[in-house]
Amino acid sequence: MMLGFVHETLGQRVRFGTGTAREAVREEIGLRGAHRVLVVSGNRETGLTDDVAKGLADSIRFSEIVQHVPIASAERARKVASEFSADLIVCIGGGSTTGLAKAVALTTGIPIVAVPTTFAGSEATNVWGLTEASRKATGVDPRVLPSVVIYDAELTMSLPVDLAASSGLNALAHCVDSLWAPRTDPINQALAVEGIRALSSGLRGIVADPTAVGGYESALFGTYLSAVAFASSGSGMHHKICHVLGGTFNLPHAPTHAIVLPYVTAFNAEAVPVANARLAAAFGSLDGLSGLEALRTDLSAPRSLASIGLKESDIPHAAELCLAAIPRSNPRPFGLADVERILTAAWAGSPAVELSEKGNAP
Repeated sequence: MMLGFVHETLGQRVRFGTGTAREAVREEIGLRGAHRVLVVSGNRETGLTDDVAKGLADSIRFSEIVQHVPIASAERARKVASEFSADLIVCIGGGSTTGLAKAVALTTGIPIVAVPTTFAGSEATNVWGLTEASRKATGVDPRVLPSVVIYDAELTMSLPVDLAASSGLNALAHCVDSLWAPRTDPINQALAVEGIRALSSGLRGIVADPTAVGGYESALFGTYLSAVAFASSGSGMHHKICHVLGGTFNLPHAPTHAIVLPYVTAFNAEAVPVANARLAAAFGSLDGLSGLEALRTDLSAPRSLASIGLKESDIPHAAELCLAAIPRSNPRPFGLADVERILTAAWAGSPAVELSEKGNAP
């Protein structure tokens, strides 16, 4: 078989080290010759933010962090950056924090130094997302890719275990989607498989002993691999569904990904035998879905969209919006009825295997 593909690698400086974030931020600010720093962070990161700010000659903080990045919040942050004449953004927090920093960079071109405190992965992609009038728009732009990412596992250790598990499954969804997304290739597939291994091991370690740093380090490393794979491969069925559910129905980001993932995996995996075999190898299981479900069980992952606020009456509208967003390159053909079945099963928390080609063929 002849091998042929086009792969694009994003340029980014990555610093990884437990207990190094504070000094690393100061060093990176100095290396960039920045003088006026916009620090974007939420209330959970106040201590770290205060420590960082002590070493800055001139800085201002923006702490209005809202999930799914409403356009109104983005506009306020952009105004602060402009009036302050910021020449660097330091964002400290999870995906919503990074997303807000990206929204500012999108229109201003101000470079970003990202310091993640969850397993969101947004820090390693050139993808932005903004919500307006209950619709989440996403796009790709080189201006939003952080110039530097500073990974410090110590900063993730204050996460409640259930949030760490959901956040980690969100990262794992990047890996799974990368195996059959529109621009998938052998390089991002290899990154995705290794990301699954690191995340599975790390998340199980966190649940087993939330005080041991090793699990967090492994999960954070897997998060980076997952994000790099996702940035290369693009958004597939899973992410398009989750963007609709988050942007239109304001469902919490990480739990939504954690819940939807097995249903899309069940729907697609058997249509892509090679990808399914890679999933199985990464999980150490007979097939991709059973390995994913075993991990979700070990993590006590959330089980249904109903439990996080989606109404059954919302499903038909959500399905129509998802149908318009999902790439037609999805490995298994689909129609409105298929999307409704996926959403209905995820809403009820039904066994995902029923959506597989063998379990319940349309």
